[in-house]
Amino acid sequence: MKVVENTANLTSKVSKKSENQVPTKERFAYALSDFGCNTVFQIVGTYFLIFATNTLGIAVAATTGLFALSAIIDSFDGLIWGQFIDRTNTRWGKSRPYWLWFSIPFAIFCVMSFSAPSFIMGSEIAKIVWIYIAYIGAKVLYSAINIPVTSILPTLTSNPQERVTLSTIRQFFGNMGSAIFLPLTLPAVAFIGKMFGDSKSGTNSSIGWTLWATILGTITVVAMMIAFKGTKERVVTRDSKRSVPMRESIKAINKNYPWMIIIFINFVFWGSFAIRSSALPYYFKYNLGQESLGSMTLLATVLQLATTVLIPFLAKRIGKRNTMMIGMLGTIISQIVMYFSEQMGSNVTLIISATCIFYLSQGLIGGLIAVMLADAVDYGEWKNGIRAEGFVTSFSSFSAKLGMGLGSMILSAVLAAGSYVATTSNVAQSSSALQAISLGFIWIPLGGYILSAIALAFNNVDKIQDQMTTELEAKHARELI
Repeated sequence: MKVVENTANLTSKVSKKSENQVPTKERFAYALSDFGCNTVFQIVGTYFLIFATNTLGIAVAATTGLFALSAIIDSFDGLIWGQFIDRTNTRWGKSRPYWLWFSIPFAIFCVMSFSAPSFIMGSEIAKIVWIYIAYIGAKVLYSAINIPVTSILPTLTSNPQERVTLSTIRQFFGNMGSAIFLPLTLPAVAFIGKMFGDSKSGTNSSIGWTLWATILGTITVVAMMIAFKGTKERVVTRDSKRSVPMRESIKAINKNYPWMIIIFINFVFWGSFAIRSSALPYYFKYNLGQESLGSMTLLATVLQLATTVLIPFLAKRIGKRNTMMIGMLGTIISQIVMYFSEQMGSNVTLIISATCIFYLSQGLIGGLIAVMLADAVDYGEWKNGIRAEGFVTSFSSFSAKLGMGLGSMILSAVLAAGSYVATTSNVAQSSSALQAISLGFIWIPLGGYILSAIALAFNNVDKIQDQMTTELEAKHARELI
């Protein structure tokens, strides 16, 4: 009789967990976490290099060293934050507290990354030291608030389709942050600089950059606080209630092939994206001679919202991998179209077409990376008996930031090899510099997108999803009896 009762209780608990729908208000709060991260950090990723070279007047070779050092530091800080998360046990949960503790310091360092205080302007060394501290600080603290955005997902719900929905809404808001603020950045910097009478005109205005970064940093902090207050970690397992030692955490990635594939993609794809994003202002200003068009093309980031909305529909019908593959192929096509636009005399129609294809495609990729990482957390527990959300998902930040750091370093090295001249005035660049810019904007990213698509083809976790979810829910229910 006791066995029957326990079995009934177990079935009831599994059934209840299978529903596990997150309330609409909480979905919105979770989505604001990515909105907050993207609001200011996308600006850092896209415009920091051109601010350092064209506003501060720092030689591009100096930034190569910065990006190299940043990549090395990022090789460790993400893993350290992941261990902190796995060892955190507060009344707010494991992941949420990091939004409360570190969103303000993160915003401060992002503002510093676009600041030119008077005490550094008379010395090249002082300017270099300043940007090293500001940029590396921003990247380290980005891990502190961004890794929890991913690590919290497996704890919000155990329902695979609900995870897709949550990740889709989160990606939608993250893309919305980019879509709103990226295209506004250059016009806003120029407007603010003019309003305050900055002697450096247009997009070289130091006052414009600093005040704009301050506005975005404030928005980031508000969004992260709402995310902290409005979410709840409800999937509580035995491992969630204790500090998981490093030696056990490592077991979660043993033979975890879905994790290996998505970490590789994270590294290559976002590294390629960083190169392309940082090269974009240079490409449109010097190669195409249409700087204003570059800002206008960033309006196309809004297209990510359209394809992001389609993710739950497509993933349910053709699977997560196949949905992401459509996005990968689209990014490849967009790079090829962009190349032909330059060959045809900066054909505006092709430029706009390539840009639209790129952002439509990226919308299908970004929203699914977090879901596939959540699947990797489940796979590690299902296969190895260890659930380590922080450690497993920390490699997401590690790989993405390492890729982005190396990507920025590669672009700086390519520009330096092409004899790009850092200047605060609008001077023409040499043919070798133009070729270097084209290499950074077109060809290196294209190679990265091709490698990402090849790796993705080997991810078959969709085929075992139902079995894995059912068995894990039964395991979690047994632990609660």
